Amino acid sequence: MTLHRRVALASSVVGAAIVALDGTVLTVTQPTLRRELHASFAQIQWISTGYLIAVASLLVFAGRLGDRFGHQRVFAVGVLGFGVVSAGIGLAPDIGWVVGLRITQGVFGALLQPATLGMLRAAFPPERLGMPIALRTSAIGVAAAAGPVVGGALVTALGWRAVFFLNIVPTLVLGVLALTVRGPERERATATRLDVPGACLLAAALACLVHTLVGTPSNRPAATARGLLAVATLGWVFARHERRAASPLLPPDVRGSATLGVGLGVLVAASAAMFGALFTSTYFLQDVLALNPLRSSLRALPLAVMMVLGAPVSAVLMRRFGPRRTAVTGMALLTAGVLVLSRLDRASTAVTIGAGFLLLGAGFGAVMVTATAVIVRHASRASAGVASGLQQTAMNVGPTVGVAVATTMLSYAGAGASGAGVEMGPALTVLAAVSAFGTLLARWLPGRPREEDAADHRPAAGAGSPLGTHPEPPRRDPQMTPHDRG
Repeated sequence: MTLHRRVALASSVVGAAIVALDGTVLTVTQPTLRRELHASFAQIQWISTGYLIAVASLLVFAGRLGDRFGHQRVFAVGVLGFGVVSAGIGLAPDIGWVVGLRITQGVFGALLQPATLGMLRAAFPPERLGMPIALRTSAIGVAAAAGPVVGGALVTALGWRAVFFLNIVPTLVLGVLALTVRGPERERATATRLDVPGACLLAAALACLVHTLVGTPSNRPAATARGLLAVATLGWVFARHERRAASPLLPPDVRGSATLGVGLGVLVAASAAMFGALFTSTYFLQDVLALNPLRSSLRALPLAVMMVLGAPVSAVLMRRFGPRRTAVTGMALLTAGVLVLSRLDRASTAVTIGAGFLLLGAGFGAVMVTATAVIVRHASRASAGVASGLQQTAMNVGPTVGVAVATTMLSYAGAGASGAGVEMGPALTVLAAVSAFGTLLARWLPGRPREEDAADHRPAAGAGSPLGTHPEPPRRDPQMTPHDRG
C-alpha cells in the first residue's frame, strides 16, 4: 500500500472516530457543564441541536467543495478548524460562547465528514473499497463505546473543559499529514461552477427538517405540520432549481441514480431504527430497571462490540454474496434486535438484554458498511464528494427521525407513568416497522457482480429477443477502438 493510501485510510478512520467520540463524550459532559455555567436546559439542548443543524445543512455542499478543490485539502481545513474551535469551547467563558462555537464547529464538521469518504474513493479502486469502509465503521463503533467511559473519566478528574481539549492533538496531526502528503488526485475541473443558490436552498430545507424533527416531541401537531410543509416547499423549489441549473449541486449521475437513492433510503431506515431503539432502551434501563449510567452502558456494550467485529466480516460477505443479500440480512438482524428489545420487562435478564443489543450491532454494522460502499462505489470520482455528503446527511437525518419517533410514541403512551415498562413496546414496534421497510428497500440494492453484468447484457422486452432466452452476443464495430469497447 502506498504512503498516500495509508494516509488517506488513517485520515478517514481517525477523522470519523474523532467526530463520533466528540458526540458521545458530550452527552456525559452536559450535566456538569450546565451546573458550572449556570445554563438552562434549553441552552444545553442547543449545544447539540445547533451543531446538528449546521452539520446536516452543509454536508452536501461540503462534499461538492471536495469534488471541486480536492478532498484532502477540504479535509485538512475541516479537521484543523474542528480542533481549533474545540479548543475555543474549552476556554469559553459562558454558555453563549459554547453554543456559538459549537455551531461553528458544526461547519467544520460538515467539511470533515464527506471528505473522509471522498478520500477513500479517490485513493482506492471501487472493488477494494469494502474493507477501508469497514475499518472506518469499526472505528466509529469503538469511539461510540469508549465515549461515555473517556468522557466520564475526564470530567471526573479534570472537569468538562478537558473533554474539548481532547481533540487538539489528533486533529493537528491529521491536518498536517493531509497538507503534506499529497496523492495523485485528479486535476480539479476549473470550469465547474459551484451551485451556491442550490446549496442555500438545500441547506435551508435540511435545517428546517432537522429543527422540525428535534422539536416534534414538544411541539403541537400543527407546528410540526407547518414545519414539514415548509420542508416540502423548499425541497420542491430545490428540485426545480436543480433541473434548470447549468452546474447543479447534485450532478445528473447522482440525481438520476436509483441505486444511490435506494442506498440512502436504507441508511435512513437503519439509522432511524437503531438510534431510536437505543434511545428508548436506555430510557428503559435507567428509569424502569433503575440502572446507573455505567451499568446501562455495560448492558448495551454488545452493540458496539458487534459493530467493531462485524464490520470487517460484512465487507468480506459483501464481496462473496453481493450488497443485496448482505444488506437484507443485516436489516433482518436489526429488525429482530428491535423486536427483542420491545419485549423487555422487569423480569428480563442481562442475557436477554444483551442479545437484543447484539442483534442491533450486528445488523446495523452490516447495513452501514454495505449501503455506504454501494453509495460511494456507484458515484463517479468526479461526484464522490456529493455522494459522500448525501451518505453523511442520511446518517444525520436518520437518527433524528428515530429519536423523534421514539420520543413522540413514549409521550403518547405515557412511558414511565406507571413504572411498569410496558409502554416501551409501542415505540419499539413502530421502529421495528421502520426497519422492516428498510429490509424491503434493501432488496433493490445491486446483487453480486456477475448478476449485475448479466443484467447489463440482458435485452429489454420487445427488443427482438423474447424474455427468458439468451441474447445474441454483441457485434463488434470494426471502427471502434479498444478504448471505446471498454
